Parts: sequence; C-alpha cells; structure tokens
Amino acid sequence: MSKEVTRKIIHIDMDAFYASVEQRDNPDLRGKPLAVGGSDGRGVIAAASYEARKFGVRSAMPSLVALRKCPTLLFVKPTFEKYQAVSKEINEIFSRYTSIIEPLSLDEAFLDVTYSKYELQSATLIAQQIKNDIRNELDLIASAGVSYNKFLAKIASDQDKPDGLFVITPDEGAAFMEELPIEDFFGVGKVTAEKMKANNIFKGADLLPYSKWELQQLFGKTGGFLFDIARGIDHREVQSERVRKSVGAERTFSKDVIGEIDINEKFSHVFDTWWTRYEKHGIRGRSVTLKLRNYEFETITRSITEPEFVTDKEDIRQKLDQILHESIVEGVPLRLIGVSISGFELEEEEKEVQQLTIW
Repeated sequence: MSKEVTRKIIHIDMDAFYASVEQRDNPDLRGKPLAVGGSDGRGVIAAASYEARKFGVRSAMPSLVALRKCPTLLFVKPTFEKYQAVSKEINEIFSRYTSIIEPLSLDEAFLDVTYSKYELQSATLIAQQIKNDIRNELDLIASAGVSYNKFLAKIASDQDKPDGLFVITPDEGAAFMEELPIEDFFGVGKVTAEKMKANNIFKGADLLPYSKWELQQLFGKTGGFLFDIARGIDHREVQSERVRKSVGAERTFSKDVIGEIDINEKFSHVFDTWWTRYEKHGIRGRSVTLKLRNYEFETITRSITEPEFVTDKEDIRQKLDQILHESIVEGVPLRLIGVSISGFELEEEEKEVQQLTIW
C-alpha cells in the first residue's frame, strides 16, 4: 500500500467488558474471579473477569466446566440493558475524535482517525487519549490497536491485553504478518485453520510462496484475502453505517429436546421467528444456514445457497425440513436450533482513503 493511501485505523476493545462493568458497579466483586452468566447446570459463560481467566475460564464455556476449573468462581446474571447503556457512553467518547466509527459489538469498534476531529496529529496519541477518557469517565479499561488497516488494527488490540496499546506501522506490517500464527488471523475459523495446516501453512510467511490463484483454489473466496493480508494489505474501509450481513433467530432450550416430533415443533417456532425478522429486514438474501447444537456442545451448521433470492416461505421451509431430518442423530438431544440468512442484494463497496496525518 502506498504512502498516499495509508489510513489511520484504531481498534478499541473493552477488556472483559460485561464482567468489568459488574465489578465497577459492585466493589465487593472487584479483584475476584467473576463470570457473567447462569450458574445452573445448563448455564454458559457470557464473559469472565481476568481473575477468572487465570484459571482457564472463558466465554462460551459451560458453567459447570468453569466451576471445575475455578471452584471459587462468582456468578452474576447478565444485564444487557446496562451494557448497552455503557456501550453508548463509550461511543459518545469515540465521536469526539471521529465520525467514522464501525461498531462490531457492544464492546469493540473500529475508528478511522485519518481525518480526526481532534487536534492531535498522531493516531497513537488519539488511541491513548480515548483509553484515558474511558478510564477516567467510566472507570473501565480498554485495549487499543493502531495500524494502517482494519485487519492489523484488530490484531494489534489483542497483543498486549489488558490495558494494552499496540502499534503496527506501515513499515512493520508485512514483517509482522510473516510471523503471525494462522490461528491468530482474525476471521480465519477452526476449519480453515486446520486445512491450512494440512497444507503446511502455519504462519503468514508460509502463505507467501502461493499465488493468489492457488490460494483461491485451496480456500475459495478467502484465498484472495489471505494472499493480500499475508503481505499486510487490507483495503476495507471503516464503515460508519454497516450493512447487516445476516438475519437470524436461534433458541437455546431450558431442557434438551429429543425425538423428531419435539425437534420439529421447536424448529417451527424458530423458523417462524426467523422468517418474520427476515421479512421485516426488507432485503432479500440467498444463503440460508441451519444451526444445531447438541447436549455435548457440538455445533453443526448446514447451508444452502439458492440460485435466486429467497422469497417463498414454504419452499425454503421444505428444504430446511429436509436438512434438519438429515442432520438429526437418533437418540442425541439438542440444546439449540437456529436459522439465518445471508448473501443479501446490497454489497458494500470498497473505497480508498488518502492519508493526511503522520504517525
């Protein structure tokens, strides 16, 4: 990427967000291993404090497993309305520095500060000031990654947690990517990572001998992205108004569901909820995914991509019924069923932003 188009991207990631908010609001919880989530036999950890992470407690972990790892673990039930309110306060801090903000979730966002509102000319100093504002005004800790593209900014924010500030300059990007393990590539899932390892690709440098065409043959559309990012190249813009990538509905059951009749009944409720949301969304998609999770927390996803946009409720229901029937293992209970759709009509356009500031 030439110097003329180098951008200044910050990725802010709140440290142990839900747990930190709870510890902030209840001093008795500070300094103690804390999990946000249900503590009963079917509970799942939504967030864990850093004190709990020292014991190996992680988000998405079943509560019973977490308790075995940390018998002194404390639990609080999540209050998402509170987290949403705090997230809004954090975004108000972001808006002091730039209007180009792309939230990824309640606790993280990309900021393009190439044309920052603030008097500071350094993205690194702006990131530090944002961290200071969050600490001083909200009594919370954030980590920040600073770089010339979204991928590297996201990776950077995870390098020095908690309370980190890590910078990858344009001169450092390619060399940094050469040493990055493929498991740490943002957006590369477990299946793709295993396929990469099967082809003796273990870190960024191992991708460099491959042509873009060869990587596309191995990994499909992801191959082109891998070719670029292995060289530290990512042209994606920070989208201040993100296009929604999927519309879905899923339900985790209080009791395991077993037997085709009961499963079909539960699926009908999930399907109807999803279809209502899809119609309300107003933009048609083509790729529909069925998601199932069994009592051992194994997740199965099955997708179909239609040649035309999905508009016929009964037709897609019949196709999903067939996939569901083929995916059910007799005698294996389910704890979650979900349906989602992606591949929408509108595609985000990639643009380039010219750099005006210095590091």
